[in-house]
Amino acid sequence: MKRRNFLTASAILTFLASTPVLGAKKKSAATKAKAASSQRKGKSTGKAGKAGKSRTRRRVSARTAASSRPSAANAAPEDTSAANTPIEHRNVVKLPQEKPTDWHTVELQTDVGLQSNQGRARLWLPLAQYKDTDWQRTIGHTWQGNFSKAGIYRDPVADMEIFFAEWPESIDTPKLQFITQIATQNRQFDITRRGVIAEQAEVLRRNLHPTQLAPVDGIVHQTAERAIGRIKDPLAMGKALYDWVIENASFDTNGQGMGEADISQLLGNGRFVGRSADIALLFVALCRSVGIPARPVYGLRTGRSRLFNSLGATGELRSAQHCRAEFYIPGYSWIGVDPAAVCEAMREEPLSNTDPKVNVFKKLLFGFWEMNWIGFNTAQDVILQGASGKALPSLIYPVAETAGSRFDGRNTNRMTYRATANHL
Repeated sequence: MKRRNFLTASAILTFLASTPVLGAKKKSAATKAKAASSQRKGKSTGKAGKAGKSRTRRRVSARTAASSRPSAANAAPEDTSAANTPIEHRNVVKLPQEKPTDWHTVELQTDVGLQSNQGRARLWLPLAQYKDTDWQRTIGHTWQGNFSKAGIYRDPVADMEIFFAEWPESIDTPKLQFITQIATQNRQFDITRRGVIAEQAEVLRRNLHPTQLAPVDGIVHQTAERAIGRIKDPLAMGKALYDWVIENASFDTNGQGMGEADISQLLGNGRFVGRSADIALLFVALCRSVGIPARPVYGLRTGRSRLFNSLGATGELRSAQHCRAEFYIPGYSWIGVDPAAVCEAMREEPLSNTDPKVNVFKKLLFGFWEMNWIGFNTAQDVILQGASGKALPSLIYPVAETAGSRFDGRNTNRMTYRATANHL
């Protein structure tokens, strides 16, 4: 066997061989736990058994109460003071039937200040995804500042939560500090696991629609058809589109930004160059053009990467935004991918397309998310509640309006924006 082939085979086995072993350990542990539980149940009788059932009911009730949140589709944000406590607080890390050691808690602090303020000022801050998943759960929020009005509202169409604050004309230097605690663990796609709960039809339809910058016809559809060829299986189609994006897109920090590039225009240029959101949106648009529901997932890197140094973030995180993607397959639900991270690693490490590490990494990130990252939302063409400007392509930075002008956290002349992560 040639040395290169041997290295490739060894690298693949190194990445992938651990999964069955972990699965076997988990299965063995679960079998022992079940046997021990059966023995305990056989010995417990009478009042002790009834008391155990009562405690179980109370725990279920407590979880139900903890998971409930206020639903405010388009309701105005509730008024709060600077010392207001969180509107929610849950200790999801200690839910039963989960390993506490699998979860990692991050405290994300965001500090925002507005400069050269003229007149009334408004601010919108994207929050971590409010729907609990197997890889991310929001524990709670706290905030303080010199605002006159503040609160959290939920946009059911965009499927996200946004913090809103407002300052009167008398405040020359608006300030806000917002702290969120989030629990995360790595996300892994299991091809042997089928029969999960189906997604709502309305959500799937919404994630098949074109957007202002990501059409699903013309050159986008033609490109997707060439990429999948004669493949008919939806899962294999998604994998073919993922591979095509990695082979044909290049990561560039000087790209348009967070989902602000026109996908058709970039494809028409013959060479697709962009940042993480541009690459993720290319994959999303290709999937939608052939009838596969897909969506971008905008978020923020909050820690070091165990895969490549270039895919981590430490210290000040104001420029650590990163966009991933999901596509939906019946029987498997949403499958997470990160084609932009592969393209970024090739550029930053640097690595060639033929490097064995790239081949293994490309296979790993089809279905795997390293959760040194927090997902915020999947929203596109975002309309901010109470804003005077037009819809935004995405919402990942804090956005402000003063005297009719709009700017975000990238405008250092108008806004001071700082994000830091404390790993608990």
